[in-house]
Amino acid sequence: MKIAPSSFTNQPCLIDGKAAAQEVVAAVKAAVEQEGLRPGLAVILVGDDPASAVYVRNKSRRAEECGFLSQQFSLPADTREEALLQLIARLNGDPAVHGILVQLPLPGHIDAHKVIQAIDPRKDVDGFHYENVGHLATGGLTEALVPCTPLGALFLIKQVLGESLRGLHAVVIGRSNIVGKPMASLLLQHDCTVTIVHSRTLSPEAVCRQADIVVAAVGVPGLVKADWVKPGAVVIDVGINRIDQPGGDTRLVGDVDFDGVKTVASAITPVPGGVGPMTIAMLMQNTLNAARRSRIQQATAG
Repeated sequence: MKIAPSSFTNQPCLIDGKAAAQEVVAAVKAAVEQEGLRPGLAVILVGDDPASAVYVRNKSRRAEECGFLSQQFSLPADTREEALLQLIARLNGDPAVHGILVQLPLPGHIDAHKVIQAIDPRKDVDGFHYENVGHLATGGLTEALVPCTPLGALFLIKQVLGESLRGLHAVVIGRSNIVGKPMASLLLQHDCTVTIVHSRTLSPEAVCRQADIVVAAVGVPGLVKADWVKPGAVVIDVGINRIDQPGGDTRLVGDVDFDGVKTVASAITPVPGGVGPMTIAMLMQNTLNAARRSRIQQATAG
């Protein structure tokens, strides 16, 4: 379904991230079978954080579904930084491994920055290594491995608006290295006019009201209200926040006041079920891309 920002009809499109993720995964699986590849994905978990453990299991399960060689390394919380770096070095040198992912956050005694930069940038399927960040920032998308969440958000935007985003005004709320900045870079390279709103922005609601595309990625539950959004805008909610409910229960909400904004937007992602599923799907796509590039490099070297 493709919607022009000016064609708002008061019937918002709910963007189904689960269905889109299934589409991406199915395409990756088909490519693996057709191309005779077996991409290798190694996922490293340090410690026993329950949420991280669930994420890692889901990533490993999805990799197996795609026909990948899936390896999971679960290390105790007191693992020394040196031992983790040695494992990464071994995986860097393993030709069967095309993607390496270290699940964040890491225990406090380990320097996450140092660990991320130790990953071979050609295997950095999270897209956090400086080399990949540099490729993305300078327009080298054919060389870059792009962070998975922004890549997934872009996929959903294109599902609604089509391949050409030329001339549209996009506002990204949040300037993190994981989502906000790479999201802005991706939108710039798709010819959007991009504004980043952050904690020091004056009148953020006024800036957001100018946008054809709003991407909220700041970690504040319900921050974006209906009066922040121009009628007909496409709203992508990256936030995942767990809030308390009466009776001691909790529920997941995004950075967007969904019930209010859906009355204004032409299309909006729910939380959960929006951007979240796309992150793992794009991890599979990045791993496939890394395996393809490795095959080309080996053929060239040979």
